[in-house]
Amino acid sequence: MSEFRMPDMSRRSLLRAGAGLALLGGLSACAKSKTVAAGGDGQVVFWDMPWAQDSYNKSSDALVKAYKPADGLPAASLQRIQWNNFTTTFSSALASKTGPAVSTGGGFQAFQFAEEGYIATADNLVKKWDAEGFTQDFLPGTLEAMKTDAGYVAVPWQTDMRVWWYRKSAFEDAGVDVPKTWDELVTAGKALKSKGYVGFGVGAGAGNNLGAHTMVLMMINNGGGLFTPDGQLDLLNERNVEAMEFVIRLVKEGITDPAAVSYTSDNQLAQWKNKKFAFGLFTAALDEGVGDTTGDLLVAEPLTGGHGDKVALAFGNNIMMYTNTPSQEGTEAFLDYYIKNMKAFWQQKVVNGMPVLQSIVDLPEFQASENKMKVIAEYQPVARTYGSRSTSLFAAMAQVDGGQPLAEFTQTVLSGKTDAKTALTTLEKGLSAIVKS
Repeated sequence: MSEFRMPDMSRRSLLRAGAGLALLGGLSACAKSKTVAAGGDGQVVFWDMPWAQDSYNKSSDALVKAYKPADGLPAASLQRIQWNNFTTTFSSALASKTGPAVSTGGGFQAFQFAEEGYIATADNLVKKWDAEGFTQDFLPGTLEAMKTDAGYVAVPWQTDMRVWWYRKSAFEDAGVDVPKTWDELVTAGKALKSKGYVGFGVGAGAGNNLGAHTMVLMMINNGGGLFTPDGQLDLLNERNVEAMEFVIRLVKEGITDPAAVSYTSDNQLAQWKNKKFAFGLFTAALDEGVGDTTGDLLVAEPLTGGHGDKVALAFGNNIMMYTNTPSQEGTEAFLDYYIKNMKAFWQQKVVNGMPVLQSIVDLPEFQASENKMKVIAEYQPVARTYGSRSTSLFAAMAQVDGGQPLAEFTQTVLSGKTDAKTALTTLEKGLSAIVKS
């Protein structure tokens, strides 16, 4: 069993309101963590984040130590970089040319740093994989999402999926079917409410971005989204207004928890554990976080929105290379090794994210989880990002995700003391102030 680590959703944001890459020149690198596997001069330094506490850290450390470079290529070393102040750590190090040659990090980080000229594209590596047939191992859409006009700014290694979960026993107690559409969500929510359950489990307290992710997903699920296809903010489109009117309806009809506005991720997890929440959005590892092995906590199918859209929300976690490296060839060789051997994380069950390689999905250790297999089968094919209507990722997503405007918007909507257009207008003003044009 892997150690459950509720993600700090703000890790994906490279920028915050008023805290952009303009800080590059003045920020201290004091937030850098101690070295896990020290590297000398000339080595390919790999910065990795603590994705799942000690079990993952030990496994990734072992994977790096096992790397044997070809003759003439540099060895690799690992540094563990903590999520706290990680944007400061990366920004300062890159500006002072003391950063890594390759790293994991925030999901949109590569796109932002590519615009600043710090990213070495993975085009040569992808060409190598094409020749080997290895690119066929990537699940549809995962590798393609990393491609920009300048090339592949990173390669994916896992996906952080947002999943609709339900309590089987709660639905049986309420005598209602698990919803597949928005209309059915209302019907089920009312029946669950009559039995004391919450039919739309969500939270928007301090540090908890699951609520914001739920709001964005509902917009996308209705055919809307935060951006136009060409990456411009587009908050007040008709589909977004409809989606938020629907959520406000759920709030006013008591289908949400009245305390949702203040729920931290721990509070939200506790509500699932004590069986108060019967239906809601969470990460793909909720059952492991709750410790449920009874088969009562199950993955529902992605909801079909008001206009027939059936989508899921996903955040791609990737590995990126940087221009400041002792050897680009050596960095590519290490990344090639790492991607092709990272299956160990799922074999050892030390990560909670969804794999991006079919060969990992095919592992017996992964297939043992019916919930995870359902996520791959039903969510992966319809997964979209914050860009929703765009076919690629872009830097503006980093400025939006986890930012204060989206958090405040979510709390306002979940309070039920607003109308959709007013809330979305405020959100548009807030995001316009922090998103680069």
